[in-house]
Amino acid sequence: MTDFRIETERLVLREFTSEGDWEAFFRVTNTPVVMEWLGGVLDGTGIAQQRTRIEQCTATNGHCFWLVERKRDEGHLAGEVLGFCGLKRADAPGSTVTGEMEIGWRLREDAWGKGYAREAAAASLDAGFTQFGAKQIMALTVAENRASWGLMIRLGMRRREDLDYPDDRYDPPWRDTIVYSISREEWEQQQ
Repeated sequence: MTDFRIETERLVLREFTSEGDWEAFFRVTNTPVVMEWLGGVLDGTGIAQQRTRIEQCTATNGHCFWLVERKRDEGHLAGEVLGFCGLKRADAPGSTVTGEMEIGWRLREDAWGKGYAREAAAASLDAGFTQFGAKQIMALTVAENRASWGLMIRLGMRRREDLDYPDDRYDPPWRDTIVYSISREEWEQQQ
């Protein structure tokens, strides 16, 4: 599904298609501020591993996290990479939601607070329920990442303390994963 593309009012969500896409993504998102609640800044090995995971996820499932580009707005150039947002199958070791559809996002710091993450996530939820047939979609973060779970709430997701789990790949504060979810029925009621 390498030609997958979603357009919103201000954004394009699409597959990573070139080396330049990956370079731009990691250049703007692999920073101390952006990675604060995501395990910390990745070294070269970590970057290669993450890229491989996303590419394998796409090959296996037909989709994964999509590159998020800004359309021309507010004096910015079209095609500017803001980060990623999209859907994958949850697969963290020891996860309580393995196999469930999971939404995720990561945007560059200067894109925060402008509604881009919500716009991209709403489009991803729509795709998950209308194109990919999800019955529910999960979101994962850590309790300290207030901005992330705040967006989950604004998207209509509900806290699922019964599904929280420790991700033993990480030390605190990144280890204890909290879970949010939204069902197709809950999402349809919001439309």
